Amino acid sequence: MDRLLSCLRAAADSTRLRLLALCAVSDMNVSDLRNILGQSQPRVSRHLKLLCEAGLLDRYREGSWIFYRLADDSCEGGRIAQSLIEMLPNGSQQLLQDRDRLDIIRCKRSEAAEDYFRENAERWDTVRSLHVEEEKVEEVILDCFPNHLNNLLDIGTGTGRMLQLLSARIDRGLGIDTSRDMLAVARANLGSCGIRNCHVRLGDMYRLELNDESFDGVVIHQVLHYSDNPGSVIIEASRILQNNGLLVVVDFLSHNQEILREKHAHMRLGFSDKEIADWFQAAKLVGQPVIRLEGSPLTVSLWTAIKNQDQRENNHEPVK
Repeated sequence: MDRLLSCLRAAADSTRLRLLALCAVSDMNVSDLRNILGQSQPRVSRHLKLLCEAGLLDRYREGSWIFYRLADDSCEGGRIAQSLIEMLPNGSQQLLQDRDRLDIIRCKRSEAAEDYFRENAERWDTVRSLHVEEEKVEEVILDCFPNHLNNLLDIGTGTGRMLQLLSARIDRGLGIDTSRDMLAVARANLGSCGIRNCHVRLGDMYRLELNDESFDGVVIHQVLHYSDNPGSVIIEASRILQNNGLLVVVDFLSHNQEILREKHAHMRLGFSDKEIADWFQAAKLVGQPVIRLEGSPLTVSLWTAIKNQDQRENNHEPVK
């Protein structure tokens, strides 16, 4: 009862209700919220502080920026916040005006994302031309996640494509990346698709600021070849995986395309099955059958593993 009263007191203000409605649609920073509400930054920050203290909003840092989003519905504050939003009048002129202003901001984000894509399109197209069509890879990734997941982590989320692909099969998704430019692209993409159960934030794949055993699925899609210590990435992924959780690593089989190292910053020219298997074993993961998607000259491999299964790892032949 005390928690409910605390949440209701925090929300008992028209500005704070407007903030809840906005943060339910998109991850927001103070600058954007100030522009939408037409209020001073100190005033907006004070309202946000009260909502966070009551557990109605979550707050996270991305470099020098602070973002706010509706608290997760797995906690009481998040469920109360969602209930309050559902009670807001649909025809409120103030809320409709806020939404129009938010749409303008999201449109600007999308335009910035498109500019970034245009600037990098040639580089990405070069890499894509070396392997099987991405649509075929995504079909197999979907097959790797046949069951509904509670929490999915996308390490090195990039454009947020894996979150988009898997959003219908998960309750909640989180993407982490070290690039603020890519996070801006991912947010724009998720927003344009209307995906509200996934969000992204700045993060280090070697030191995830996440609780042990907090996810039942992890995907590392075309990221590991940028790492100078892939084994550490897999160990960290295993740490946050729940018992019987699934890890999916999508990357290239070992190859000799030096151009990817010279022109595209690849630290590793793909991986062998033995390398991945050894890293899985060190991370106490049980490897599953390897899936191959052969291209010319690159072959995409999908290495999957389960955490803490009772049976010992078997040697599996690649599946083509």
